Amino acid sequence: MSNEPTSAAESRVRITELARAARICMLTTIALDGRQVSRPMGLQEVEFDGDLWFFAYADSAKVRQLRVNPEVNVAFSDQKHHAWVSISGTATEGFDRARAERLWSPLLKAWFPDGLDTPGLTLIKVHATSAEYWDSPGSTVVNLLGYAKAAVTGRPPKAGENHEVTF
Repeated sequence: MSNEPTSAAESRVRITELARAARICMLTTIALDGRQVSRPMGLQEVEFDGDLWFFAYADSAKVRQLRVNPEVNVAFSDQKHHAWVSISGTATEGFDRARAERLWSPLLKAWFPDGLDTPGLTLIKVHATSAEYWDSPGSTVVNLLGYAKAAVTGRPPKAGENHEVTF
């Protein structure tokens, strides 16, 4: 059975499912010297009207970078389910107490010891402009067999389905 979506709305739902399952992503910003810089981040919420939310320190390098160049990429990898998501978008930063209360998780105290009262706590919102995902419905064994077959036949393996979505 295929997970292939039949509409943009279904693709957005699938992207939401994949991002929620992965939870941890790599947020890529552009450094002041033009280099791409990636770091792991924990996703707080996916509202897939296209917004992703993260907690950060307002004086962190990532926040300084997105203030200068708000174009970012957020990439998720879910090895357990053989799925990958890449979301391009525009980031903004600011603290909204009500939203922070809705998004807060006790696990965040490891990074923000004073909770919502941590000095310099802010939120990063990434509004997606486009996304691409790869979804491989098979198990690890099935995928490994596909790679072995490819090595023997010289033809690329079927690595799963790939879809692009514009917001």
